[in-house]
Amino acid sequence: MANVLKVQDQDTITHLAAAGWPIRRIARKLGLDRKTVRRYLRQAGASAAPAAASKSPTISTLGSASDSEAKSPISTPGSHRSDESASALAEAPRSEPGRPGWCDEHAESIAAKLTTGLTAQRIYQDLVAEVGFAGSYQSVKRYVRRLRRAQPERVWRVEVEPGEEAQVDFGTGAWVIDPQSGSRRRPWVLRVILSFSRKAYSESFFGQNTELFIRGLENAWRAFGGVSRTLNLDNLKAGVLRPDWADPELNPKLAAFARHYGFAILPCLPRTPEHKGKIENGIGYLKKNALHGRSFPSLAAHNEYLRHWEGHVADRRIHGTTRQQVSVRFAQEQPALLALPPGLFPVFHEARRLVHRDSFVEVERAYYAVPPEYIQRTVWARWDTREVRVFNERWEQIALHRRLERGQFSRCLGLGGGHGSLERQLDYWRTRAEALGAPCGQWAAGVLERKGPIGLRTLMGLVALAERHPFKVLNDACERALARGAWRLRDVRALLAAPAATQLPLSFQTHHPLIRSLAEYGLFIQTHA
Repeated sequence: MANVLKVQDQDTITHLAAAGWPIRRIARKLGLDRKTVRRYLRQAGASAAPAAASKSPTISTLGSASDSEAKSPISTPGSHRSDESASALAEAPRSEPGRPGWCDEHAESIAAKLTTGLTAQRIYQDLVAEVGFAGSYQSVKRYVRRLRRAQPERVWRVEVEPGEEAQVDFGTGAWVIDPQSGSRRRPWVLRVILSFSRKAYSESFFGQNTELFIRGLENAWRAFGGVSRTLNLDNLKAGVLRPDWADPELNPKLAAFARHYGFAILPCLPRTPEHKGKIENGIGYLKKNALHGRSFPSLAAHNEYLRHWEGHVADRRIHGTTRQQVSVRFAQEQPALLALPPGLFPVFHEARRLVHRDSFVEVERAYYAVPPEYIQRTVWARWDTREVRVFNERWEQIALHRRLERGQFSRCLGLGGGHGSLERQLDYWRTRAEALGAPCGQWAAGVLERKGPIGLRTLMGLVALAERHPFKVLNDACERALARGAWRLRDVRALLAAPAATQLPLSFQTHHPLIRSLAEYGLFIQTHA
């Protein structure tokens, strides 16, 4: 069954239509679909036709218009409020003689920004940045107020003393778009607000589990420099297992975290957001002012922007309720916060893991290397949001890694079995060949000069020959290969296998100061015979 509009909204539609407003304009001002507006106008016309045929008077009640003044066939108690809301809605900025307003020349831009869901404060900030708007924020606020309809309802306010309460909740963040693959993912933003000063902390996560929730709260306490005495939160599964106003069943890890920091957790009733209105408004302010229309290349960039925005925009604003700057009011509240404990709260997960044949273990879709002697054996993995530790069956630590994103490896080899790019691999294996000896280095340089990247595996094979042959024998083979112009690894292997058959002929000198002629040797023999 379709949702039924309130009687006030139905009256507003009929009054605006009677005033000559088109359906498109009525739908835009009331935030409704055009089909909905058209359907109610048809119903009003159908109900007015029998009344006109029978000439029966319209029902008039206390506070309604007289029969001669009534323009709508529907008149119920409280319909005078519909007239007021309709007149307030129709009170749009209009061109009148006299001094023009600051916002008149930017009317189209303001209306376009308002239709995208921006707040008056965000519109004012954009106007100052884009066109150098010289008016005040209050002028934009009044102009926007005349453009949209407001339905005020009574809300009981709750104000607390400094350091008494903080409110926390999750909201959707801006899109995180990978610049390489173009994949899109929207994180959750955890926002914590101190109820007295409205000082806030925001951090984005790709999830809402208990560990991330606790880490976000811990980072908030550390950013505030203290802890509030109570924490008002929604009944999210990461914090509350069974909602109950008097005796809620809290998550054991969250309860231990609260004991560690010395604060009390007071969940609100389910489906009652007015019990935590400060964080509800704070989430809306964050989404509309900081994140609306923005995207980030990574989660780290998202969080970096949130930290900058909290310090340079949110903390410097004059809050609409307290009428004080948030940072000034936070300076009054900070001394009343509870002191931080000396250490962080230890939160981690533990599970058995089987070491794969590539000596990696899988933790939360990321892969971490362990010593190769544990391949095909079972180990224990302990991880949190910062690091991953791996233990053997005797609970001796065998590996320690920083936490990685999904799909990443703690150690990867390059094209040539090392680390880095192809050029780095070529330099690495050429250096290895030069370390074997000068002839090996000269032969390796010649191979790379003639073959290019194809010679990478030839150099790897040359270095592997050093494990089975002495350095001198290997260098002699490379020297003979240089003399013959042989640039294949199989030629070096052949020279190593048959050194005698491939020995080069020796050259003899016939003339030297130490070499005497044969005539002298004959005279010497004749003299001493």
